[in-house]
Amino acid sequence: MSNTPSPASASSSIDATQAGDGMRLRDRRHVSNWLLSICVMLLGMIALGGATRLTGSGLSIMEWRPLTGIIPPLTHAQWEHEFALYQGIPQYKILHDGFGLAGFQQIFWLEWIHRFWGRLMGINLLGGLAFFAFRKALTRGLVIRLLVFFVLGGLQGAIGWFMVASGFRPDSTAVEPVRLVLHLGMALLLYVAILWTALSVRFPEPEVLPDMAGARRTRTFLHAALGLVGLTIVAGGFTAGTHAGFVFNTFPLMDGHLIPEGYAKLSPFWYNWIANIPAVQFDHRLLATVTALTIGLTVLTGMKTKLTTRAHAAVALLGWAVLIQYALGVTTLLLVVPVWAGTIHQTFAAILLGVGVFAMHTLRGARRGRS
Repeated sequence: MSNTPSPASASSSIDATQAGDGMRLRDRRHVSNWLLSICVMLLGMIALGGATRLTGSGLSIMEWRPLTGIIPPLTHAQWEHEFALYQGIPQYKILHDGFGLAGFQQIFWLEWIHRFWGRLMGINLLGGLAFFAFRKALTRGLVIRLLVFFVLGGLQGAIGWFMVASGFRPDSTAVEPVRLVLHLGMALLLYVAILWTALSVRFPEPEVLPDMAGARRTRTFLHAALGLVGLTIVAGGFTAGTHAGFVFNTFPLMDGHLIPEGYAKLSPFWYNWIANIPAVQFDHRLLATVTALTIGLTVLTGMKTKLTTRAHAAVALLGWAVLIQYALGVTTLLLVVPVWAGTIHQTFAAILLGVGVFAMHTLRGARRGRS
């Protein structure tokens, strides 16, 4: 009788094989796909956040109820109650006075969907964690990391309310730009952390890179590029928060000037970077251009280097992604920030960041100290 295993049994054996951390290969695929689904939901959340900001919907829900807020108004009396609360804030009196209950319901539903989507992400994370932990498909370290992500997700909800509450001030019709950037930054931090975790679960061991010296050069440029992507997104957050995109709608010059007039009119000087509209928009343009050039250098270096197929594909994809994002930014500016363009531009910034993280993950083997 032959002892040679059948193809089916061999496949089962491969699926059951455990890596050094104890996770089975089959479980890795399932856990990675689940974490990637959360990343996709985070992209949806970023898109919804952009839409709520551009339509002025973010202040339409005046109460923060993490649990009971999942139920929208169900009766006319409840709708009248919510509308009465909204009529008491400056945004209604200055921007929407007289637009009626029907108009209020339109902006309410967009903000409600935004908050509901956040709750769905929490359910997805906690439910998946419980399911895979019950199946013993997770290591202890991964369970702890995922619990930290859940806590940070809850904190993100609190930061969201902290941001919204700033729009209730007597002299305000929008949220504070600093709080908006804090809220966006936390969302991107979670996105990057969960994406990196998903990739590490799927690909636990770094690939062997044929040209280590060239891979390290590529990785160094990529580090700089990702740092610039982050700074550009922060600058974009201040551009959105100060509504700087609605002026200087020419490109590449700003109303005929390379550097706009009034760039340094505020004191202290650094305050121009977060509150002075000409400076805020110029900084975003400048950072976007430097970022695109740095990614271009990264792509050229990576394409000339002997890397793995996956690493080459990731670097090339990063080049295409930054071209798309730059074109989206110019389009949004020239069209004076229509809702659809502004929303896509904000969302694709996160996609560009994600592609950069993927490229960095493929080059893990080039870290200093590795042979």
